[in-house]
Amino acid sequence: MRITAVVPALNAGRHVGASIETLAGADEIIVVDGGSSDSTGAVARHGGARLVNAARGRGSQLAAGAAAANGDALLFVHADTRLSPGWPEHARAHLAHSARPACFRFRLDDEAWQARILERGVALRTRLLGLPYGDQGLLVRRDVYEQAGGYRPLALMEDVEILRRVGRPVMLPADAVTSAERWRREGWVRRSLRNLLCLALWQAGVSPDRLAAFYDRRRPASPSPAGRAFPVE
Repeated sequence: MRITAVVPALNAGRHVGASIETLAGADEIIVVDGGSSDSTGAVARHGGARLVNAARGRGSQLAAGAAAANGDALLFVHADTRLSPGWPEHARAHLAHSARPACFRFRLDDEAWQARILERGVALRTRLLGLPYGDQGLLVRRDVYEQAGGYRPLALMEDVEILRRVGRPVMLPADAVTSAERWRREGWVRRSLRNLLCLALWQAGVSPDRLAAFYDRRRPASPSPAGRAFPVE
């Protein structure tokens, strides 16, 4: 199967080049820009990706990227995530014998002990609940994605919501290494607890729009020009 990698990005010029480089095993790479004011578009084009513009919001951008893709399978990867060597072989082997979606092992680019605890917690959440972080990527056959209705333009939780429709993912033996910048800036415990609270509220039926407002009221000021670009993983 031909794999199209879809990377939603917003003011991600510092990270997206490294992400594109690790996606070289895909047959096509699409970066979906949500209106960046930095070098995101130039970096994406320089890296060989096809640039697509879409309305700001990760759900909207992911949907736009999927609509523009030519692949038989779609691989959704965040702009600050780098896949480890060997991922294409694991992805293609999985696609050859299974219609289930798949994700990768969560890793952070930080040596802090808090990072190791968080990684173990995410692995447990993935195994027990079938709810990986969006940072772990999502590999799904195009026919399964389209039959499920694709990503929806939600303010938050688009990565969790789609799993209800495409099914419980298999975790492949390759790493998705994500920037720990958000945890370092906001605090390891504070960010993790806020993410868990948002997930619990969403599971209880709170709307994504209300969750976004709740998140914004409790988010510390960010030095990033992106503001609240893609807040909850």
